[in-house]
Amino acid sequence: MVLLSKIYTRTGDAGTTGLVGGARVAKSDRRIAAIGDVDEANCAIGVALCHLGDGPEREMVVRIQNEMFDLGADLATPGEDFAPSDMTLRIVPGQVERLEQEIDHMNEGLAPLRSFILPGGLIGAAELHRARATVRRAERTAVAAAAAMPLNPQALAYLNRLSDHLFVLARLLNTAAAGDVLWQPGATR
Repeated sequence: MVLLSKIYTRTGDAGTTGLVGGARVAKSDRRIAAIGDVDEANCAIGVALCHLGDGPEREMVVRIQNEMFDLGADLATPGEDFAPSDMTLRIVPGQVERLEQEIDHMNEGLAPLRSFILPGGLIGAAELHRARATVRRAERTAVAAAAAMPLNPQALAYLNRLSDHLFVLARLLNTAAAGDVLWQPGATR
């Protein structure tokens, strides 16, 4: 359980921040950049959530938002042992597999892609596309961090699958309305 009685601590005033376990690293550290991008992606997911009605789509996104906090905790935990424990949050294969199952289920009712899709349509779908692009950036940052230090491979897989999930969910929302907004190559030449 988290208990915060004071929001500022002054411990980061010198440009460092704490990791799980107490180690301090520069705020410019690649790990911290990845954590920040995951946080930003979660914020974008939260904005998209504001535009979703009640139902299974909302339930999926609420679950994903919670898992994004787990993902941030995973990235903030140094080490090479990626097994979860009572005291260590780690993304596990079952979370990645659940995203895949949800993608497959949502995709069943969608027409095959015959064009690239532009971010747009319903505002909820457009916000999911924005969140998808933000997740992609978080993935790139996490992959760069993983090249310099051990990071949980399941965390990287989760980010990769999540962007696909958000893409398919945006398509699902738009299909229930006017459909996907299709790219028209060279249309303005």
